Amino acid sequence: MLIGSRSTIPADEAQILGEVQQVLERRSAVPHAPVSLAVSDQVAVGIAGMFSNRTEHGQVLEKLYRTGSVDSDELIEAARFEQGYATPEGHAALYCLIGWARARVAAGGGKR
Repeated sequence: MLIGSRSTIPADEAQILGEVQQVLERRSAVPHAPVSLAVSDQVAVGIAGMFSNRTEHGQVLEKLYRTGSVDSDELIEAARFEQGYATPEGHAALYCLIGWARARVAAGGGKR
């Protein structure tokens, strides 16, 4: 499913780290956190920009960063792949990016 961001302006690193921490804290405080509890579009685009690179998976992240839209399955696969090479903080940010993608799909924020 093609999902998109309503924001074309990426969050900066401080915003990303702060919101990732906040979302993770809120999700851990709820036994069954709703899928809608996710980072903002601006933070999702910022995370994609942080991890975009020349690899096949990095190019998927680059597409979200540059165009604001991407296939949800490709994005989730790319983020999971990049988690294997990320720092703990990067792993958490990519986890939140996966959550954002799932929230967009659940909200019907995409096209087939």
